[in-house]
Amino acid sequence: MEENNEVIMALDVSTQTIGVCILVNDGSEYGKIAELTHVNPKCNNKIKGTEELFIKKRIFEGFLEKHKSIGINRVVIEEPLISSNNTVTCSILLRYNGMISDSIYNILGVVPEYISSHDARKYSFPDLVSVRKYDKEGREYDSSKVIKSIRDAKFVLFGGYPWEVDKKTIMQGKVAEIFPNIEWVYDKNGELRKENFDATDSYIAALGWLNKKRNGEIEFKVSNVTPTISDEKMKIDYDVEYWNRKEHRVTYLNK
Repeated sequence: MEENNEVIMALDVSTQTIGVCILVNDGSEYGKIAELTHVNPKCNNKIKGTEELFIKKRIFEGFLEKHKSIGINRVVIEEPLISSNNTVTCSILLRYNGMISDSIYNILGVVPEYISSHDARKYSFPDLVSVRKYDKEGREYDSSKVIKSIRDAKFVLFGGYPWEVDKKTIMQGKVAEIFPNIEWVYDKNGELRKENFDATDSYIAALGWLNKKRNGEIEFKVSNVTPTISDEKMKIDYDVEYWNRKEHRVTYLNK
């Protein structure tokens, strides 16, 4: 492991699978992935409830013990996505997340930091934050509405995609593009296994946290909005600034 570099362990925690990324902050844009993996802490099917969580916690602690010597000095955990639709599930997730946080502190001596899945994605790949083109039925918004949203910099995460898009697949594709040598895990049908997305989410948590630390809060500013129409299609050119970056974007509409 490189010396004098920040070594970040990032986790995407669920009771079934814990996605794990160990990322070396070597000063590059995306960092250097030292390990991208997952842990499936399983126990006797007859054991349920809080006791099951304690056993899974101990299994994960075995993984931590094997990594305590590599100099991890930051731990980032993706906050559990809490929904009021199932209070029991929410309670279990929060309880387990706290247990894992305790294990991190006891074994690695590091106080974990946290980032929401929304912020992790937003700060990892700001290019995914864009104008909303479609409504929930998949219909394209009126051009005047889209242009106004662009001028006002009213951007949302995955705004350029239909509402029903598979967000985890998009994120995995982004990571695979940056790191083409990652060996992904496939099932017998040649499909990506769910564990790949858990591992990807852990990297996204690390990168999002790192970008926010480096660059601060993100605020989008728009200029030079230029709509043009040809062949009953509209092309909207505009410049977007955030942090110390400036990029040219184009949004196409069918009307």
